[in-house]
Amino acid sequence: MDANKVDMFMMANSKFFDEQQLFQIRERLLTLDDNYWGKLQVMQLKDPTTALIISILIGTFGIDRFYIGDTGLGIAKLLTCGGFGIWTLIDWFIIMGAAREKNFEKMRVAVS
Repeated sequence: MDANKVDMFMMANSKFFDEQQLFQIRERLLTLDDNYWGKLQVMQLKDPTTALIISILIGTFGIDRFYIGDTGLGIAKLLTCGGFGIWTLIDWFIIMGAAREKNFEKMRVAVS
């Protein structure tokens, strides 16, 4: 894939991934065929900041986990009222990392 396209993609989407993942993603994208470009353009990535805001406001009901795609954990969090509040507090600190990890997994599947 063209280096300019890859750099533009990386600049536009760097907030969706951890810093240590960015190098891996860039290197993988540079080796891809241009046929994957359309797939990358329509890929829906979850914003970690939005996940944190959802977690703070209504995380007790598991909506933050549903948002990032953890349906099973969302149901468990919903049924236990956020792990009786403890899980909700923990998620305030880890939900952004979880969202970035989900985005990284989605990216790996899309370009493989």
